[in-house]
Amino acid sequence: MAVEELLSIIKKCQILDEDDFKEEDFGLFQLAGQKCIEEGHINQLLEIIKNENNKVIIKTMGWNLIGPVVRCLLRNDKENDERKSYFLMLDLLVKLCNPKELLLGLLELIEEPSGKQISQIILLLLQPLQTVIQKLPNNKAYSVGLALSTLWNQLQIQTDDYGLCQCCKALIEFTKPFVEEFILTYFLCLSCFKSLKCPLLAAQFLEQSEAGNDPLRCFASEIIGFLSAIGHPFPKIIFNHGRKKRIWNYLEFEEEEDKQLADSMASLAYLVFVQGIRIDQLPMVLSPSYILQFNMGHTEVFLQSMYGLNNISTIDNLVVYSQYNVYILNLNFFYFQSLVKVMTLCPIETLRKKGLAMLQLYINKLDSQGKYTLFRIMASLNLLRYLIIKDNENDNQTGLWTELGKIENNFLKPLHTGLNMSKAHYEAEIKNRQENNQVQKSKDLCSVTVGREEIPNMPPEMQLKVLHSALFTFDLIESVLARVEELIEIKTKSTSEL
Repeated sequence: MAVEELLSIIKKCQILDEDDFKEEDFGLFQLAGQKCIEEGHINQLLEIIKNENNKVIIKTMGWNLIGPVVRCLLRNDKENDERKSYFLMLDLLVKLCNPKELLLGLLELIEEPSGKQISQIILLLLQPLQTVIQKLPNNKAYSVGLALSTLWNQLQIQTDDYGLCQCCKALIEFTKPFVEEFILTYFLCLSCFKSLKCPLLAAQFLEQSEAGNDPLRCFASEIIGFLSAIGHPFPKIIFNHGRKKRIWNYLEFEEEEDKQLADSMASLAYLVFVQGIRIDQLPMVLSPSYILQFNMGHTEVFLQSMYGLNNISTIDNLVVYSQYNVYILNLNFFYFQSLVKVMTLCPIETLRKKGLAMLQLYINKLDSQGKYTLFRIMASLNLLRYLIIKDNENDNQTGLWTELGKIENNFLKPLHTGLNMSKAHYEAEIKNRQENNQVQKSKDLCSVTVGREEIPNMPPEMQLKVLHSALFTFDLIESVLARVEELIEIKTKSTSEL
């Protein structure tokens, strides 16, 4: 019955021009064709599709059959011969139908599934999708970008690790012809950076001895190669990142580099310097201190990322084994602050312990001036308090107790003096403002100018809030300082009594 219905619709449409097809005709064709598939009339349907007299109808309406065919293939309940017929029908529809309509239909099918079916449908439709895009007469670059965006959105919610690896491998083959065809294409460049962030930032690679069998490692190598093929060799990207010099051909990348590409750049550095992927393409004249300075910013990204925290045990491979001075520490004190946050705030105990081990590693690499400066440029009494608690004087793993005299004389005592003076000044200023209850005369105020425009003076109420906030901060610092001194006294006393 379904075949007869379909033939009846086709007979009606054969006498019409393509422009005269109505929406009703499309609906009836899709419904009858779907019934044929569901009732197993696959051979009759194949003959209808192959019939040269139906060429215009199939070109215009046939894409509606893609969904039912794909869903049948995903069910995996068909005999081998029957599955071959479905694959043949899919190939014929890709060959004969309007590529623009097919593109949208295939992307909709890719967006539908969830869970393990994501990898199944991506692996099934990547080849047809590639063929359809190559058939498009124009706007191929945009279509590639649309396809890659849809694919990566789905891969980000993929929960099956094996399926993810298979999809990444297939995606390489899908992308290759477009790399050759669209040199310097924005969409391909964007896709490469999306790949570096997901899945490669969170990827768990096999050991080096098994590297040849690791699909994610192969995927990472190909992605880095793609960047070079489209005009962005990775050594240039790595070493120019964060500089004022313009390195992108796309304004969007230039504007979003710091915010959006930080994870991708950190992932790229990790793949090259830790996993050793394509590291042979880097200059061999780079000094250990230069490599360290360069990677500090990237390791900070890892420390702030839940993805990167999983790799915290291998981040220390970025540290070159030599002595580091105060100059390097001055450049990267934000890194140490991030490391302290991991040690104190991370909810996972194993990662907190790894954070402490990494901090000890870095402190041991610093010279004596660097160690002293670490406890002073960081301005972190909390770190000092933490180390005093964790590192006993007899162990002295961090070198803290060796430098304790300098820390007390050059940091703690001056900090006491500065706090007392600052508190007295701010308390007097608050009292003065409250008594006068008015803003100082304009001649006594400092004006601030930005872009040749003077910024309005702060209202009196806001000034008082700022002063009270500063006073509150001083109180917090003073309380931590008192605790640090108390711990030093307890630890030194207990050691002397042994």
